[in-house]
Amino acid sequence: MKKITYDLDALRSLTVGIDAGSFAKAAVYLCKSTSAISAHLKKLEEQTGQLIVEKDGRHLKLTPAGEILYSYAKRMLTLNDEAVQSLGNMDLAGTVRVGFQEDFSEHLLANVLAEFSRAHPHVAIEACIARNAELIAQINAAQLDLALAWAGNVDTAHSVLLGELPLHWIGRSGQNLQLGRESGEPIPLVLFEAPCLIRQQVLNLLNEARIPWRIVLTSQSLAGIWSAVNAGLGFTVRSRAGLPQTLQCMSASELGLPQLPPLGIRLHRARAKDDRILDTLQKNIMLELDRLIKR
Repeated sequence: MKKITYDLDALRSLTVGIDAGSFAKAAVYLCKSTSAISAHLKKLEEQTGQLIVEKDGRHLKLTPAGEILYSYAKRMLTLNDEAVQSLGNMDLAGTVRVGFQEDFSEHLLANVLAEFSRAHPHVAIEACIARNAELIAQINAAQLDLALAWAGNVDTAHSVLLGELPLHWIGRSGQNLQLGRESGEPIPLVLFEAPCLIRQQVLNLLNEARIPWRIVLTSQSLAGIWSAVNAGLGFTVRSRAGLPQTLQCMSASELGLPQLPPLGIRLHRARAKDDRILDTLQKNIMLELDRLIKR
């Protein structure tokens, strides 16, 4: 029986496409054409003699054989990447300055920056947690190399839209907003200080729906928002990113509140020229955000 050696590039196309939820996104992340990605999938199917992906509506999903191959592919690529990092990280050194919204701190600090730091011990990471306006101002002033921020009206020269996250009305677990609404009382809100994209969006929607509201507390930090809502002072609007277990997403339709549109996420870059450190970290951030969006 002839021995088969799987192509690691083809396996990477498969795993990145599945992790990103789109083989078109995999083409972007891997700097390949969509036809090259398709050729990789076809090659894997020829080698296995089985279908590894099948259509599921507008998307592709793994077949049972594809799930087995995907599992082995992840392990093979992990070993490959560890070998590459061990042998090739000696010359990867420098400093990278990255900023992000507090909403993403849990995911980026634990899943991206810490892992990047372990893989690249000679790269110093300077992290900054700030609001949208400050992040964009620091990108424009070249005080940050990368910044992850909500997509608003202000953009930068080099940015990419990574996707959208749904917004939710959020309250303390067991708290009933309807009781207050039935009595005609204004909705108590806990919001960030202005200017804030989500704050303005929420107030505009409530005003359009002619629903009375009052701001009971403003905060400069997400931790302050979560603490106030957990104390039962009022309700807020955020994504599920970093949502504490003591809080819950509430149904807008059941409460008679406006449906909330999703909010985009942009990754801003101070300069477009190739930089191995920035390219690697940007790829890791984009993959982590895809996993967050798919949850």
